[in-house]
Amino acid sequence: MRRGHADLRRRRGYGYGYGYGYGADADADAHQGGALRRLANPLSLRWKIAAGVAAAACAMALGIGILVHRTTEDRSMSILRGQALTELVSAEAEFRGEKPPPPGPRGYLVDDELPDPLLSRLASGHPPVNWYDTRKPTQGWMWAASRVDGRALAVRVSTTTETLSLQALDRHMRYAAIATLAVVVPLALLAAELVLRRLRRVAATARRIKGGDLEARTGGRGHDEISDISSAVDLMADALRDRLRSEQRFTADVAHELRTPLAGLVTSASLLPESEPTDLVRDRVQVLRALVDDLLEISRLDSGAEEADAQLVPLGDLVTESVRRAGLESDISVTGHPVAETDPRRLDRIVTNLVLNAHRHGAAPVEVTVEGTTITVRDHGPGFPADLLAHGPQRFRTAAPERGHGHGLGLTIAQAQAELLDAELTLSNAPGAGGAIAALRLPRRS
Repeated sequence: MRRGHADLRRRRGYGYGYGYGYGADADADAHQGGALRRLANPLSLRWKIAAGVAAAACAMALGIGILVHRTTEDRSMSILRGQALTELVSAEAEFRGEKPPPPGPRGYLVDDELPDPLLSRLASGHPPVNWYDTRKPTQGWMWAASRVDGRALAVRVSTTTETLSLQALDRHMRYAAIATLAVVVPLALLAAELVLRRLRRVAATARRIKGGDLEARTGGRGHDEISDISSAVDLMADALRDRLRSEQRFTADVAHELRTPLAGLVTSASLLPESEPTDLVRDRVQVLRALVDDLLEISRLDSGAEEADAQLVPLGDLVTESVRRAGLESDISVTGHPVAETDPRRLDRIVTNLVLNAHRHGAAPVEVTVEGTTITVRDHGPGFPADLLAHGPQRFRTAAPERGHGHGLGLTIAQAQAELLDAELTLSNAPGAGGAIAALRLPRRS
């Protein structure tokens, strides 16, 4: 139950009511859970970077593929047109009888044997003309036509080989693009992870500072934008730490300086003759004395010098006695005979503060329940304000007028004392009828 000075200051957050533990097991579990959540989150920066790189790679592959496809296709068509024109020259010589025909069927077509699109092109153009016939998807032809002695003469060259070659080229480019994506995207994820790891370290440091560890620093090095962010977070933490320490010193100094004049006030008030004004003065002096005592207690807790003296405590008897000494009517319910290993003096302080807070800011009936190692204090007032539930108790803040007046120190002290006992103090509002619920969960007996 005892702890070191630095660990106490880190967990308690300098008395501002924000205590969060950072044990090794908790860190490991949180790290694994956070990694899984990041991997499963499609809106994370990691996947946005990967999607951007993949889109850029696909766009580049598509652009290069289209360029290569068009260039190869134009080159193939040019070669086919040249082959068709060469065969046309040979066919013209064969048609005029200038060269003997080769064995087998003739290699040219004349007049009505030509397809109509080719005849139309020949009629409207200057011979010789070319035409790429794609009427049959499985078989393409490159035609070359001209007029010889007033008759239409044409030859054709099959484009099947070039078409198959172009399809194979497209297929290989798709395979290459997929292989490139398979390499580029993991590399982009790795590069993004190196950047995101530094950003996560900055975010984790900011969360530790929020949780009260004002000695947390990013330790960032370098000269890029992330290093600038890290330096800004470290400078902010230095300024926040110095400011909080200054406020703590001021609180402690004020409390100590008030003790001497307060002691004189208490003595003087006790010497006044009995009267109604005297009772009023004594009441206000007692309120001032309680405030100074609270400030002194907070300053001691802030300094980190306080330690818990753990021993076995019967919770039912201790809570009943604490409520009785508070002098306020409360309904007490104890289940069984619970025992806990804790500091009875500090537990008494917590229970007293919770009961006083319930009576001061809530409404009757106030119910105190002890079940196992959990102590619950509930009132039937307006409940805790949303700001208090969101940010925790803070000194000199009562959060809402409907919760009554006060200095806002009771819950702050209870929170700090609970953290000193390794206990968990949870504040919530009851559903339905309403009311504030403060649940103190003590660690189970060792």
